[in-house]
Order: sequence, then structure tokens, then C-alpha cells
Amino acid sequence: MITIRPARAEDAEALPAIEQSAGLAFRAIPELAWLADGDNVSVERHRGLIAAGACWIAADGKDRPVGFLSAGTEDDVLHVWELDVRLDRQGQGIGRALLERAVADAGRRGLAAVTLTTFRAVAWNAPFYRKFGFRILEGAEIDGRLASLLGDEAEHGMALDRRCAMRLDLSRAGTR
Repeated sequence: MITIRPARAEDAEALPAIEQSAGLAFRAIPELAWLADGDNVSVERHRGLIAAGACWIAADGKDRPVGFLSAGTEDDVLHVWELDVRLDRQGQGIGRALLERAVADAGRRGLAAVTLTTFRAVAWNAPFYRKFGFRILEGAEIDGRLASLLGDEAEHGMALDRRCAMRLDLSRAGTR
């Protein structure tokens, strides 16, 4: 059984290992396999995101984290920084449950949208988010904040033509 709950400070220590495990899925995509060995978000950064109140944990029956979603509020938007589920727990609806919780929370808080950046063609990236109603932003729809994030990702080796910014307008999603 999996429970989705707000993250607690003591959860921060477990999150880099979950991110590392989730990243192993990229080994199945030869041109992105290098991501499996990439850097993870630091425990300190996780602590900051948890303290800000926009991080949720998927916990097993013993309350051990097996997945997480970390986000931050930027103006009237919740921005998803990371959504990771341990490799051995993927495909069980845990990522879906985490995303549903974050979207519901954003709606309850009266936020206008949820945004993120991701890979366009990786099955568990943009195609996954489209199922929730997220849309890929193109051209002038990409605001300065998202353009800056995409630029930072390109500096870290992620090809801009493979990445995209996505947005879920909460009024359209019926959550507001």
C-alpha cells in the first residue's frame, strides 16, 4: 500500500537515492543513458523544498519513501522540479498519484497553473503529462522563467530540441 503525504524534513536524506534509482530508467534510451549517472538534487536543496511546503512523498506500508514530487511556487504557478519513483516501483501508478496530489493542492491554493520542463519524446515525460491535460508551450507562450530553466538545462547537456516546457491551466482542469 502506498500513501501520499507531505514530505517531512527527515525524508530529505532518502530523496537523492530515489532520484538516482528513477534515473536508471534512462539507460533504456541510448542517447540519454548518461542521465542515469548524473548528479542528483542535494539533501540541502530537498530540505529547502520541503520547508517551503510543496513536496510530497509516496510512502510504503512502513512509511519509507519510494517516490516524491518536489515543486515550488512562482507567482501564481506551482512549478514541478522533480517527480521521481524508485525504479523497482515504477509502473504502479505512484507517479500519477503524486502528480494528482500536487495538482489538487495547487488548485486548493488558488494557483492559476502547474508548469514543468521535461523531455518531449520520453514516454514517462511529456506523453505522461499530456494525459493529465498539460500542454507543450511553444514560442511566445514560454515565459522568461521557463525559458531560463530550459537554457540552464541546455547548459547541462540537455538538447533544447528534445526538451519542452509544459503547463496545466487549473481553471481548464476543473480544479479551480
